[in-house]
Amino acid sequence: MDERAGERYYLTRKADILALFDDYARAWRPLLGSRHGEGLAAAVVEEARRRQETLIPAIPYIGGDENPMTRHLIRSTASLVLYQTMKAHGRTAEETGLVLYQAIRARVRRLPLLAPATPDELTRKSEQARESQERRYPGDWVWEFVDGDGREFNYGYDFSECGTQKLYHACGAEEFLPFYCYLDFAAYRTAGWSFLRTITLAEGRPKCDFRFRKGGRTKRGWPPPFAGR
Repeated sequence: MDERAGERYYLTRKADILALFDDYARAWRPLLGSRHGEGLAAAVVEEARRRQETLIPAIPYIGGDENPMTRHLIRSTASLVLYQTMKAHGRTAEETGLVLYQAIRARVRRLPLLAPATPDELTRKSEQARESQERRYPGDWVWEFVDGDGREFNYGYDFSECGTQKLYHACGAEEFLPFYCYLDFAAYRTAGWSFLRTITLAEGRPKCDFRFRKGGRTKRGWPPPFAGR
């Protein structure tokens, strides 16, 4: 698919992408205001939205609706433009990460718990992983599905390439990437399941090892273990 066709894909979804940004921004705004003042909060949200609108046609095309990772890539752009705007106002990557972490924690408390993946869903995930290894799109993820032993974990994914990492690298936002990745510990909340991860591409490791285990709960708080290094 040529570059212009990919650009059209995102532009036809511009209203939905901006609506998603506005939804996120409603959660960020009070957190920004309480930590940095209402004036900065208003300026950051307004400027970040302009950045989001500008970025839309430049989002890498990775298959559109046929690729389930497209929605993750789109979602990652909202955090990217918030970081870029916060940085322009002299704020750190960690400060941006904290705002996002708190917003996600508050959001997931109001949502129903996620249901564990069904056998059919796991089969589909395995097929998607095999398809990713064809590397059809340079900006896409590449990953493997990992069967667990039922003790240490039940199933997982090993990501050797990350679409968000590629996008953030292209936008000069690599320092923020570890904080963005850490948000998974706030987002994954499944009844009777725990999310584990020990290494990430964002920290210079060869893969991101996502693992899901039946029993227990996800235990990671703020700040991330790598903060302040």
